Amino acid sequence: METYELIIDDTQESGVDYIALVDRPAIESNWEAFNEQVKNQFKIQDEDKKIVSGYFMIADKPIYRNNEQLGEHNVVFRGDTIRDIALKFMKNGFNANTNLMHDENLKLSDVHIFESLLIDSERGVYAPEGFEEVADGSWWGSMYVDNDKVWNLIKEGKFQGFSVEGFFSYKKPQSKEEKMVSQIKQLIDEYSNSLK
Repeated sequence: METYELIIDDTQESGVDYIALVDRPAIESNWEAFNEQVKNQFKIQDEDKKIVSGYFMIADKPIYRNNEQLGEHNVVFRGDTIRDIALKFMKNGFNANTNLMHDENLKLSDVHIFESLLIDSERGVYAPEGFEEVADGSWWGSMYVDNDKVWNLIKEGKFQGFSVEGFFSYKKPQSKEEKMVSQIKQLIDEYSNSLK
């Protein structure tokens, strides 16, 4: 099965514009919504303070998709793309852009993202205690849920994770020859750097 890398560009539409609380994977036309990648990575972190935490996106994790244009395939987000997505999301002030089940009629005015970090071992930024270790570049965060009805649904297990939604472009996978050339270049670069 083919695997495609999803990327963003400099256009206003490109990137993540909402993060939903969801119970299962979802996909809509013209944009992607992802939940499978965060399954079992979503926890009530503080019941008294109504805080729920987990991964918004996990770097390099294949996500199954099936559409008319490409058929069955996987998509992945690389760590540098997730970094660009998270920075653009915050720069645009979207921390209040939350909804339920990717439904534009179920926007939440009282659920906010208040913590956000990118896993980066070089900077000493690791997954918080109690969360599975994931690849560098993964995006972790917390939401404050100031809505008793939504909070009770979370406690009952009706919502199992976070799911991003936005506009992404498919990057064509490298051919076997391109991968080999890329690996050779990487080895040469590593060797050159070791001589410095």
